[in-house]
Amino acid sequence: METVPLLAPERVLRRIEWQVLRRLEGVLQGEFRTLLRGSGTDFLDLRGYEWGDDVRHIDWNVTARMNELFVRDFMEDRELTAWLLLDRSPSMAFGVAERTKERVLCELAAAFGQLLTRGGNRVGAVIYDGEKEWTIPPRQGRYQVLTLIRELLRPVAGGTGTDLAVLLNAASRLIRRRSLVVVISDFISEPGWERPLMRLTERHDVVAVRIVDPREYELPEAGLLYVQDAESGEQLLVDSSDPELRRRLHEAAEQQDESIRHAVARARVRLHVVSTKDDLLQALLRMAESGRAPRR
Repeated sequence: METVPLLAPERVLRRIEWQVLRRLEGVLQGEFRTLLRGSGTDFLDLRGYEWGDDVRHIDWNVTARMNELFVRDFMEDRELTAWLLLDRSPSMAFGVAERTKERVLCELAAAFGQLLTRGGNRVGAVIYDGEKEWTIPPRQGRYQVLTLIRELLRPVAGGTGTDLAVLLNAASRLIRRRSLVVVISDFISEPGWERPLMRLTERHDVVAVRIVDPREYELPEAGLLYVQDAESGEQLLVDSSDPELRRRLHEAAEQQDESIRHAVARARVRLHVVSTKDDLLQALLRMAESGRAPRR
């Protein structure tokens, strides 16, 4: 039985269009590539290597002949295929009822999808629920964005853990032609996802968006609480007023942040962080501003 009202995807998209996209496009003037930074695929010319150039564009044959580093310049495509890799594993359900990480993921996917399809581009998605992954084939148009939103509003059973490598490996097998790939996740996962992310960058332009919730870093001071691991379902009774427990929780969260940042940086992927407390328009503007900065 259908669990999502028929008009729900349309309502979500209209709200994103009126509250976010109309104002965003006035700033970006339609240049979505400053938001989802990528390079084109049409070869334009050769030039000498400059600091900050993408090493994947080095032409090793010419470099060997000239005994100097040369890179290939590409002309930006006006049309491209974009893939959204979307994590709907159990940890993404964390947050207050109306503003979970999963809800923010849905809003970001709707915004990206609409921005891209308005430019005549095709958008597809691979969705992972912690147990299995499934695909929305790339297509153009508003109906494709509505299809994506509907899929993200459906409840999922989910698994008992997250292995982000499953999502990334599935995308590597599926996406053959060079594309823009946007990974949206909290990156709370079993280890081993770093190498599949690196493999994606060998062929595609990859952008990572990490969704976080401030409550993951701080326990409310409310005495004895039962806390539950969203991934395993395990429950534990803790004293939320214990300063040592609160310190260790914050320290563990910071270590996890640092580990994720380093792993994404090693793959030469641009990482954006969006909080469940962020205003979506301001978060997208931050991404656009970051996209204008040169890569290091």
